[in-house]
Amino acid sequence: MYELAILARGGVLLTVWALAAGWPPGRLAARLRRDGWQRICRGAWAVPGKETDWRVRETALQLLRPGRVCGHGTAARLHRIELLAGTRVPSASRASLPPEDVCLRRGLRVTTAARTVADLIRACGNREEAVVAADSALSDRVVEGVRRGPLVRYEELAAQLAVRRPGAPRARAWLPLTNPAAGSPAETVARLRMADAALFPECQPPLRTPGGRPLRPDFLFRAEGLAVEVEGYAYHGTRRAHERDVARFNALQSCPEIRRVLRFTAREVFTRPDRMTTEIRAALTGLTG
Repeated sequence: MYELAILARGGVLLTVWALAAGWPPGRLAARLRRDGWQRICRGAWAVPGKETDWRVRETALQLLRPGRVCGHGTAARLHRIELLAGTRVPSASRASLPPEDVCLRRGLRVTTAARTVADLIRACGNREEAVVAADSALSDRVVEGVRRGPLVRYEELAAQLAVRRPGAPRARAWLPLTNPAAGSPAETVARLRMADAALFPECQPPLRTPGGRPLRPDFLFRAEGLAVEVEGYAYHGTRRAHERDVARFNALQSCPEIRRVLRFTAREVFTRPDRMTTEIRAALTGLTG
């Protein structure tokens, strides 16, 4: 009989592998319990000391069911696609998918980024949730501390949504609202709320300070010289991050195009969007008066 740790793959042991290697069922169960193996699900165990998080569980399920493919919420996590907090989408596996809709991501079979986003925005309950997911996949941004490039092109999403599936007509209506310049879920929601109030700034326009430093404000009303910045949940966090933010704020105010800067927290964007748009409109009036 082989040692159980040798039989494990990626920290996961299937009972059928141990039985095939000659372990008697009764002796196997006693050995697993004695050595501290953790039961993941029926027929699968995690090596002692391994955290049985969602990735380990999905690994075990895919080993047990070779046709299983991660979709929706689980696929979004594997692709590092950001979702709006509270978004309710399925995380169940998919089956019988075309090969072109499946890829490997972080060691697991998963729907491609284009199929994942299309599935998400078809399943999302409202416009904000759908556009946040699409913006995240379309943009170059840092997610979970990892910088990644765009995951999908607009044309790929349009092609996925052209297929007749439940929710597709509504999703196709939301797709033109996306903008790959968005840098965070809060920026996406702020842009949508401003558009609802008939406010249409430039998103992430390139500017330069008098000293030549490149900067991109979140939003710019160029004619009035008003920049709008949205601070995410990770705002500051460390002394160095706070110092960088202060330096960036001062540099932004020195740009020739800027006459005033408004700053809003993500919480304000999500919970008091009307107050945000009212302040922006008042600032624009003051700058043109």
